[in-house]
Amino acid sequence: MKVTVVGAGAVGASCAEYIAMKNFCSEVVLVDIKEGFAEGKAMDLMQTASLNGFDTKITGTTGDYSKTAGSQVAVITSGIPRKPGMTREELIGINAGIVKEVTENLVKHSPEVIIIVVSNPMDTMAYLVHKTSGLPKHKIIGMGGALDSARFKYRLAEALEAPISDVDGMVIAAHSDTGMLPLLSKATRNGVPVTEFLDDEKQKYVIEETKVGGATLTKLLGTSAWYAPGAAVSVMVQAIACDQKKMIPCSLMLEGEYGQNDICLGVPAIIGKNGVESIVNVTLTAEEQLKFAEAANAVREVNGDLKF
Repeated sequence: MKVTVVGAGAVGASCAEYIAMKNFCSEVVLVDIKEGFAEGKAMDLMQTASLNGFDTKITGTTGDYSKTAGSQVAVITSGIPRKPGMTREELIGINAGIVKEVTENLVKHSPEVIIIVVSNPMDTMAYLVHKTSGLPKHKIIGMGGALDSARFKYRLAEALEAPISDVDGMVIAAHSDTGMLPLLSKATRNGVPVTEFLDDEKQKYVIEETKVGGATLTKLLGTSAWYAPGAAVSVMVQAIACDQKKMIPCSLMLEGEYGQNDICLGVPAIIGKNGVESIVNVTLTAEEQLKFAEAANAVREVNGDLKF
């Protein structure tokens, strides 16, 4: 299997590294617009192959999408962060232009590709790919829920003082501080509801720290995180490449599911060789349903700034 990662920055390079180290695909192609950057990242990563024991070939290219031809999966990480003084509309306009152009180039050379969207605002960028790519909806997946769920499990294990392998839980709705919905009602420690172990104060702590997980790291690092996003993408790519039928929360186009239409939001889905094999309908509490609807309204407002 051939996988393309567009954007060779910290997130894109981490995606390529984790995918290569898991040794399930034949080639990873890194693409970037900065001259020599993707080629250098690819060379650096290839020089770890004998040390880390993988045979995946990693190549880099400066904007030559012909090198991506025949990719079964492509990951879009490209875009810019919001800068001081920049309005939300300006950020969305710039990133939408980048994501649209990247998508067109990917589909031109790999018409059967499955696209995983990482670029922010992620739910809106996934929606843009749906509206402009011509791909069937099962081939477009936003990464956010996979990352947010990993952060949720990290905070649950911390609060429980438990090994993280004991913990299960997921986050749905929007990939944003205000729209994220950690499903505490469904979280477990070895099958036992975590609410039996955690008091109200700790439950609230877990939820709030999960929701600001990205912002916390940005404050500490001075930039966005990259290890966990890269790992989240690698799990999704492997589920497709190996037809694992894994249930992963991710941002998908909804057509009636969870009471929503014509919007990309995080919901659990079965991911396999065809991309989205099916959407899993989870019963939500009345409060969770309300928060999901509120997240949808917020994402729709952001989507309104898109110009196709």
